[in-house]
Amino acid sequence: MTTTQWINFTEFPLSEEGFSRLYRDYINDFQKLQRYYETDFHSLENIRKYAERLRHKYTHRQEIVEVLREQNQQYGASDATLENIRLLSNDNTFAVVTGQQVGILTGPLYTIYKAITTIQLVKVLNATYPEYKFVPIFWLEGEDHDLTEAAKAGFINAEHLITEIEYLMAGKQTQKNVGAVGEIIFDDNLNVFLSTLHKTLVNTEFKEQLFGVIKNSYQPQTTFNKAFVSLMNNFFYHEGFIFISSNDKRLKHLLSPIFQKELLEFPRVSQIIIEQSAELEERYHAQIKTKALNLFYFHKGGRYFIEPRENDFSLKGTRHTISKEEMLRTAIENPELFSPNVALRPICQDTLLPTLVYVAGPSEIAYFAQLKKVYQYFDLTMPMIYPRASVTLIEEKFVRILEKYQLNISDIYKDFQHIRKKVIELVSEVNIDDMFNEARQSINDQLNEMKFGINYIDSTLIGSLENTRQKIEQNLLQLKEKITEGQQRKHEVALRQVEKLANHIYPKNNFQERELNIIYFLNKHGLNLVRDLMNEIKIDQFKHQIISL
Repeated sequence: MTTTQWINFTEFPLSEEGFSRLYRDYINDFQKLQRYYETDFHSLENIRKYAERLRHKYTHRQEIVEVLREQNQQYGASDATLENIRLLSNDNTFAVVTGQQVGILTGPLYTIYKAITTIQLVKVLNATYPEYKFVPIFWLEGEDHDLTEAAKAGFINAEHLITEIEYLMAGKQTQKNVGAVGEIIFDDNLNVFLSTLHKTLVNTEFKEQLFGVIKNSYQPQTTFNKAFVSLMNNFFYHEGFIFISSNDKRLKHLLSPIFQKELLEFPRVSQIIIEQSAELEERYHAQIKTKALNLFYFHKGGRYFIEPRENDFSLKGTRHTISKEEMLRTAIENPELFSPNVALRPICQDTLLPTLVYVAGPSEIAYFAQLKKVYQYFDLTMPMIYPRASVTLIEEKFVRILEKYQLNISDIYKDFQHIRKKVIELVSEVNIDDMFNEARQSINDQLNEMKFGINYIDSTLIGSLENTRQKIEQNLLQLKEKITEGQQRKHEVALRQVEKLANHIYPKNNFQERELNIIYFLNKHGLNLVRDLMNEIKIDQFKHQIISL
């Protein structure tokens, strides 16, 4: 395993869901965005100031430690994790936090890269500031109700085609609002999912051992949360990762003041975000599309958006209404029925945890740009937002294909038709463009010479000459298309190789880290792959890292 290339994010296509203009400037020209964030992540010099400020403001240590100890013991925590939870009792211990939806089999590859970035950053901070302690915490976004997204994972099959495998609860697609995905219990259809996965992955020396690990974590009657943590613990068991599920009655009572403030003062938070977004959108995009009220409500097994009306509240998608008095009373007495949306989730997270740094992906970095004043509104300080590692894994056989066809890996992220043409030109004995350009030039030269003679004989025939020129041009174009198709057929082996390469590196015209699951690579390269990635991934380069396996 070696790093073969670093690619600046400016070399990739712009995408609001990926490497946006905002993200590029955040990485390469932070001064343009400084007013939207609390501090520049490039320098860790402000950590001491942050730590002292947080030490005096954070008040929930003992309650949080108790909940974290209980949750992580249920998840089968290591001694290193339990020791980190114990350290959180001390006011000189701070959290480096990341989080992600509890997707099946840990979801896209970037979940693993988030975890690795967080662990490595903790080690750097502990070495740099020995007077403090830093612990890694993973926020389980298990309150999300999008089961369709959480239940899918992307792989490449034996034919090198991209395929998604989906767990179907009760054996079928559901349009029903299923509530907090993290609390969903896998039924026996999980075995169908695992069987499909087993058939999809190629046979390797690691396959059966890998499936033993998977089945140890993903079993019927296990929740999405517990299965997710179990597999993550298998990867990072000795790193002391602490996992937190906010969907806990005790934690929700600590968040009750936030829910009450939102209910009593709405749409103030949304107005703050809109004002910030208006300024931001003069140059960038606004990631959060805010609503009047930024809370969901758990009702009859579902998680429903709360919509304010003139005299009461309704739950979106239902006929259920709740009076303002009852809603506020519930926020005080039964806050576990509430769930924050994307605008309030960071506020809840950093109320519960002594968060000094949050490790974020490109989209998260974009939405934090809208939240600095929301933090101030809740009397909080936004943590340092540190970009997660961004990585493409390339297997050795595909490195050889790149070399064979003289392609740079950055070419794959551009127009694939351009790559096809480049490969065809390379492997072709005849350059079709040159051949036809020469023929076209020769014919035009001959026709131009004829033009002088025709003009002398009968100038009215010049039109016929030009018509003939156009017909010849059309016939040449048709002939060129046929010859090009014939050349493509002749070189279809080369094109298939390049298409396979593209499917691995840029599946579905998207970055590998957003489409493929870690299990695909573990099956090909062994269960030690995550440990090897821990050693190879560099978190301080702030570029896209290409790692050859």
